[in-house]
Amino acid sequence: MQLSEFINVNRIRSDINVSSKKRALEELSNLITQDQTQIDASVIFDSLISRERLGSTGVGYGFAIPHGRIKNCSKITGAFVRLNHGVDFDAIDNQPVDMLFALIVPEESTDQHLQVLALIASMFNDENFREKLRHSDNPEAIYQLLTEWKKPG
Repeated sequence: MQLSEFINVNRIRSDINVSSKKRALEELSNLITQDQTQIDASVIFDSLISRERLGSTGVGYGFAIPHGRIKNCSKITGAFVRLNHGVDFDAIDNQPVDMLFALIVPEESTDQHLQVLALIASMFNDENFREKLRHSDNPEAIYQLLTEWKKPG
């Protein structure tokens, strides 16, 4: 499984200026719908916010993996944003979040969805990778890092 199956350079943004978790999730929802026209951004946002109410998807080190199940979604789709400034995300380490990788998955998705979440969590646990992402200056460079990452060891 490769991240290139779930994300493309058009769903990556850097230097987004938002002041809250809600606005970050709205940005991600809009970004996903750029090439997922069969799904409305408000449906994606509602799914992401509903998942956040169950518990924060802030995994630590300034990263979050918001995700949600969507009716009428045919495949797992991702989007990535890097924020200008971290926002309170109720992350497990209580640190602000400045990088988010969002996923929407088909309503009936199970195993593949969990595998993708585990892959992204592994990426964000890699300190060297985190630093490279924070210093990448454009969507193309971020896309390359995301799609070429290999688990250390």
